[in-house]
Amino acid sequence: MALTNEQYKAIIRGYEKTRDENRKITETRRELVYERIPEYRELDSSVGSIALAKTKAMLEGDDSALQEFSASLDKIIKRKQLLLKEHGFSPDYLEPVYTCPLCQDTGYTYTDDGHKEKCSCFITKETAILYEQSNIREMIAKENFSTLSYEYYNGEDLLRFEKAVQICKNFTNTFTKDYQNLFLYGTVGTGKSFLSGCIANELLSQGYSVIYFSSAGLFETLARYSFDTKSKETLYNFCKDLYNCDLVIIDDLGTEVTNSFVTSQLFACLNERHLRRKANIISTNLSLEELRDRYSDRIFSRITSNYNLCKLTGPDIRMYKKRNANTFNI
Repeated sequence: MALTNEQYKAIIRGYEKTRDENRKITETRRELVYERIPEYRELDSSVGSIALAKTKAMLEGDDSALQEFSASLDKIIKRKQLLLKEHGFSPDYLEPVYTCPLCQDTGYTYTDDGHKEKCSCFITKETAILYEQSNIREMIAKENFSTLSYEYYNGEDLLRFEKAVQICKNFTNTFTKDYQNLFLYGTVGTGKSFLSGCIANELLSQGYSVIYFSSAGLFETLARYSFDTKSKETLYNFCKDLYNCDLVIIDDLGTEVTNSFVTSQLFACLNERHLRRKANIISTNLSLEELRDRYSDRIFSRITSNYNLCKLTGPDIRMYKKRNANTFNI
């Protein structure tokens, strides 16, 4: 799956708008500094005349002109920094403003060998467009750590939920440092999808790319592209996104029609992402025994060996809320 020309142009226009807005911020800051510190304006103006004079001197054979210019420029920079400090401005107050410092709001970065590649912020924008059918934005608007509640749990159920919350928070806090995967399993309606949404919300807000799929939706998409001979390029691009994005969430594993195609595709996804050290979160109502019986030994081994297993138990919170709502409306 790939962006259409119009979708790509829309993202680029967004970057252009961001750069314009940030330039205006910088210009406004500079005018404020000029107003409060007239000497700062004079120093800025002097750089051009000094450069012109030293260039003329160099052309006339003055070998020391370049060194003198560097010394003069260094002196001006230090004086400007001192002026900012004396008037209560931060040292970087007049530095260019970037929404994304990595790509400087261009959408692209360069590797050490000069190869141009999409910035993580571009990938996040791209993912939001291509996979908006997952409704992840709507989900995380309601499901995030700020709305988390322990009121529906008691006893051992509460202890398990508290442990799972701590694991999920650690997952987000150490996302860039540690390669981790989560497997959230247990009874229906105990908060597995909620916790996945909490993590998605945190990581999306930090600029990471997240692809969220229900298990049925993921394998239906893979089947549609795989069995359509005209969709080879679309399948390639879809798998490229699936394998390379920062986090993949597969919700409700086990609700799909499980067959040899699903089993092979699931293993391929888990294996490729493991090789690339890309994180996954899987939620399911299946027990570990049911997981082993439904899928291949390779999948069971991959999950139990490389995933942090979080078991959640307790009442069906969705049904509990629904009953309370009905009671309130009576």
